[in-house]
Amino acid sequence: MLIRVFSLLLSLLLYPHPSHTKTVPYQLRMSCGARDDVHTRPTNTFWSKDFAYTGGLPANGTRTSFISPPLQTVRYFPLSEGPENCYNINRVPSGHYAVRIFLGLVTDPNFDNEPLFDISLEGTQIYSLKSGWSSRDNEQVFVEGNVFLTDGSASLCFHSTGHGDPAILAIEILQISRRAYNFGPGWGKGSILRTHKRLSCGSKNPRFDVDYRGDHWGGDRFWDSIKTFGQGSDRAISTSSTIKMASSSPNFYPQALYQTALVGTVSQPILAYTVDVDPNRKYSVWLHFAEIDSLITGVGQRVFDVLINGDAAFKDIDIVNITRDINSALVLNKTIDVKGKSLTIALHPSKGTAIINALEIFEIVPAEAKTLPSEVKALQKLKSALSLPPRFGWNGDPCVPQQHPWSGANCRYDRASHKWVIDGLGLDNQGLGGFLPNDLSQLSHLQSINLSGNSIKGPIPSSIGNISTLQILDFSFNFFNGSIPESLGKLTALQRVNLNGNLLSGKVPETLGGRLLHRASFNFTDNAGLCGIPGLRSCGYHLSTAAKVGIAIGSCLAFLLVITCLMCWWKRRQNILKAQKIAARDAPYAKSRTIFNRDVQMGTRHHSHENSIRTANENGPSLLS
Repeated sequence: MLIRVFSLLLSLLLYPHPSHTKTVPYQLRMSCGARDDVHTRPTNTFWSKDFAYTGGLPANGTRTSFISPPLQTVRYFPLSEGPENCYNINRVPSGHYAVRIFLGLVTDPNFDNEPLFDISLEGTQIYSLKSGWSSRDNEQVFVEGNVFLTDGSASLCFHSTGHGDPAILAIEILQISRRAYNFGPGWGKGSILRTHKRLSCGSKNPRFDVDYRGDHWGGDRFWDSIKTFGQGSDRAISTSSTIKMASSSPNFYPQALYQTALVGTVSQPILAYTVDVDPNRKYSVWLHFAEIDSLITGVGQRVFDVLINGDAAFKDIDIVNITRDINSALVLNKTIDVKGKSLTIALHPSKGTAIINALEIFEIVPAEAKTLPSEVKALQKLKSALSLPPRFGWNGDPCVPQQHPWSGANCRYDRASHKWVIDGLGLDNQGLGGFLPNDLSQLSHLQSINLSGNSIKGPIPSSIGNISTLQILDFSFNFFNGSIPESLGKLTALQRVNLNGNLLSGKVPETLGGRLLHRASFNFTDNAGLCGIPGLRSCGYHLSTAAKVGIAIGSCLAFLLVITCLMCWWKRRQNILKAQKIAARDAPYAKSRTIFNRDVQMGTRHHSHENSIRTANENGPSLLS
């Protein structure tokens, strides 16, 4: 009983069950240019309608190969829409993904039937289309890369090179195992694996994983078929036997991939395959083996070396010895630095003949560091505020791929943050309008800003004073108004400031004017309202608009007060004059009345005096002493 339990556990470890025991991987398939969701035959595959694009136009399209999904529309990106256009797809769970971009052609005779353009994935350029791609009925009709997505989004961009308008038929984003295709040092977030070649050896027809009923976690890879390496050096064999250790984690290769193979002949025991590659690149080579030849039954009957570009990659490979069985899968991986323009894989047998079931070749593309997120957001706000025309593009990442930076943005790699930063903006004489947002201060590594010769309005944001690295500021010949922010005086690195030809007013900040003593070059001319430094009018004879308004209001109030006082004085004067006229008219009567009153008073006083004397005489002499 214990032996049976141990055998069961061992079988579960060695031969994992299919993916129904695992979670379902994230999968997005999009039909570019489609206004509605689409299902395609024969697998009834679901393709979502077009979304998350930055520009471009939908059009009827043509698939260039039977490999492409049978879809009827494309999204194409004319140069008038800008040199860089992207799909920015959000809500993508963090993980490892196979991203595949199917190319298409616009069905219009007026269009270039074979556009040539560059393709980038997550800011890293992974491929440049070469002339003749659309005439090859193979995997050249799509570009594929394995990449880690960690910020909840996927960015796929297309960069015009002046040879036709990029046209995209479909996009697939398929989650694969986090440990898939681990080629060793440099694997993971620091690199992208671009699929260069996948071959199913001895197979009659090319197939996708889904055609092999492969595990969804394999990423639905496309396997081109190759029936011979040529020159009668091999023969194709196949088997219907079950292949052990095939669809196992982390790569989940389909079992049917190992049921066909190419083997060498007695007269030509060596197998060799050569493919064109780009020089001075690194490639990851994956070789697939299974001993399915009925003539081989045990260890030591087939032994061979694997040479890549003449160098021994693996020695004394005995499949049966390594896998401990026949009909059991073996995968070997090697990273190769290729100096020339070709890569040759050669199998040299020391016993028997050579055999190979499948091979994969990936270019290892170093992932570009992205631009600091805060600075990307600042440029996007600036794009909106200035209403940048579509011809600028300004889609994707401002600094990467390095072959296609944003027009007008100068980039520098910052070793402290391991990110790219913006150290210069040159958007002079571009016919721009709008205003400057406060978010401009988020470009904290700027050394120069040149927005001269445009029609930008509004005040100069005081937040610019927070860009301590700023050396050159040129806002000349625009329509900036208001005063010069005091905060500009804090920019001790400033060497040149051109604000001439605007509508600025008020006093030039003393701290900013003081920079003239440090050999800084300033130009404030053609701003009628500015004052405060040599070359401008004196601030003593010039008042700001607010001051002028205040003085005007005060003058009006004072004038009203004077008028009110004058009216009161005039009214009082009139009353006095009226009183005098009345007094003059009544003067004779008043005079006689006055005389009469005086006579009455004198008589009264005389009579009172006589009475006093009479009373004294009656009282006796003692009262008079």
